[in-house]
This record gives sequence, C-alpha cells and structure tokens, in this order.
Amino acid sequence: MEVIEMRRINFFSVLLFLVILAIGAGLSYASYSISGNNTGSIWIAIIALFIAIVISSATKVADQWEKAVVLRLGRFHSIKGPGLFFIIPVIDFIAYWIDTRVITTTFNTEKTLTKDTVPVDVDAVLFWKVIDPKKAALDVADYQSAISWASQTALRDVIGKTMLSDMLEGREKISAVLQKIIDDRTEPWGVNVISVEVKDVLIPPALEDAMSMQAQAERERQARVILGDSERQVAEKFGDAAKTYASNPTAFHLRAMNMLYEGLKHNATIVIVPSTAVETMQLGGIAGLTALTMELKKEQAKKENEGNP
Repeated sequence: MEVIEMRRINFFSVLLFLVILAIGAGLSYASYSISGNNTGSIWIAIIALFIAIVISSATKVADQWEKAVVLRLGRFHSIKGPGLFFIIPVIDFIAYWIDTRVITTTFNTEKTLTKDTVPVDVDAVLFWKVIDPKKAALDVADYQSAISWASQTALRDVIGKTMLSDMLEGREKISAVLQKIIDDRTEPWGVNVISVEVKDVLIPPALEDAMSMQAQAERERQARVILGDSERQVAEKFGDAAKTYASNPTAFHLRAMNMLYEGLKHNATIVIVPSTAVETMQLGGIAGLTALTMELKKEQAKKENEGNP
C-alpha cells in the first residue's frame, strides 16, 4: 500500500503545477503593472492556481512495469500506462497501480502432518506475475495477500497427501503439483504462477537421528552382504584350484615351489617346511637346493642394480 500511495503524486505533475503557477503569477504581476487594477491581478492569480491544480491532477505518469486501473464515477473505465496519460479530475480515480513484473512470495507451513503422520516444517517460494490488471484490481480485495494464503493452504494440502520419504526425495514433483494447484486458484484473479520452489523440509531432530541410524545400519548391511559374497566367490575359486591341483600334480608342485620362493624372498632366510613338502618338491637333493639358491641370488642382484643406478 505504501507504493500505491507514493505513486499518486509524481514529479511531473508537481513540475506542471509550479510552471503554471509561475506563469499565472507573472501574468498577474504584468496586469497589475499595466492597469494598476489590483482586483484583476488577483483574479488572474486565482484562475492560474485553479488551472494548475486541474492540470497537475489530470496528468499521470506510469512506469514501464506499471498499469493504472482507472475508475470513472466508481465504475471501471480503463487500464492506463505505461508512460504519460491523463484523467478527468474528480470524475476519474486511480484505484490501483498494478506491478506487472515477476514477484516472489515466500510462504511456509509449521508442524504440518504428512500422510504418515510426521510433523514437518516446509519453506517454499512462489514466482508469479499479474497478467490481467483488471481482474487483479476488481475481482479480489487484496490479491497479494490472497495469493499468499492460497499458497499456504495448497502447501498444507499437498503435505497431508504425501509420504515423508516422497517429500524428501521428490521435491520437483511436489513443486509441480503446487504450481498447478495455486495456478488454478489464482487464475480467476488475473495472476499467472510461473513456478514454485520448495526450499527446505525440516523434520524433528529425534526423527532425523533415527533416520541417520537407519541409513547407517543399511550401509553396514550392504557392506556385510558384499563381504559375504566376496568370501563365497573366493571359496569357489579355491575349490576350482583344488580340483585343478588334484588332477595335475605338476601344477601343484610348481605352486608349492613358488610359495616357498616368495617366502624366502620377502621374509627370513629360514623357513620351516614339512618333510613331506620337501620330498614332494625334491628340495632335499643337490639339484633342488642349487636351483633355489640361484634364483635367490638373481633376485638379490636385481635389487642391488635397481638401488644403484
């Protein structure tokens, strides 16, 4: 309402008033100087004052984004603006200055129950604009307040029909539903809803902690399932390897030799090996010991060469 009151007086009208008043004062002074008649000069000043008031009252200027709703003798006459326009003083009256730009309105609901009876606080923002100034001025007393209340009631209705999980995961869907509901309600008022954005959904702290524990337990369950599946796959591979070694003694012998070699290479120089394994790998003979010693010497020489480039 403050913007409407300020727009009733424009600087162009004040300038016209001062210019006409100055012209009238000059004519009054000139008439008095020529004729010496004081009464005539007073009448000229009064007429100039009257003309200044009438013209300044009839002259209006609307900004590029404004529309003026003009009533004539209490009935709708026309929509004026933007730019310079004129009205008939006393007969015409500007009821509203309508802002046709996109306007944002924030609204929220507190402690509203969802479909699964969870109290939530929801904050949202509405983007809208007036597309029919006549309807916005004549069909609703205060269209801005009406839009705000319509948005809040629509938000409460949507929350009451939505599960908490759907609300937390599907904000875009809720925003689309809200936009349709609010647009249907405000369309008779000449208002077009551009979009609705749900900013935040606040749930009770106790429920938030419980949901966090539930998510953590679910992650632990998935980790255990993955670990168990990995162990099953490893066991299956070991079973396949055992079948291969059972049917191929040479492969088993090579594998045993490689394990012994790796143990001697990375750990100590003394490895306790069962006598049955020694006999199987033929390490008790001179040839076996010589081959193993040669492999260790080659590995040691390789490491020395890498350390001294």
